[in-house]
Amino acid sequence: MNWDQVKGKWKEYSGKIQSEWGDLTDDEVAEVNGDRRALEGKIQSKYGKSKEEAEREVDDFLSRH
Repeated sequence: MNWDQVKGKWKEYSGKIQSEWGDLTDDEVAEVNGDRRALEGKIQSKYGKSKEEAEREVDDFLSRH
């Protein structure tokens, strides 16, 4: 799967994203609105991860869904 597929079905994937990163609020997930970089930024700030760690986590999420 690629990010364009996630972005195109954002409402469907937003629940999966919130399950993956449970500290993200509904509002934060809605604010991302399919923007991968915005999601990575939220993961960085919420979990104290580096940019590279957040990118790896999103890549891992994509490979599993």
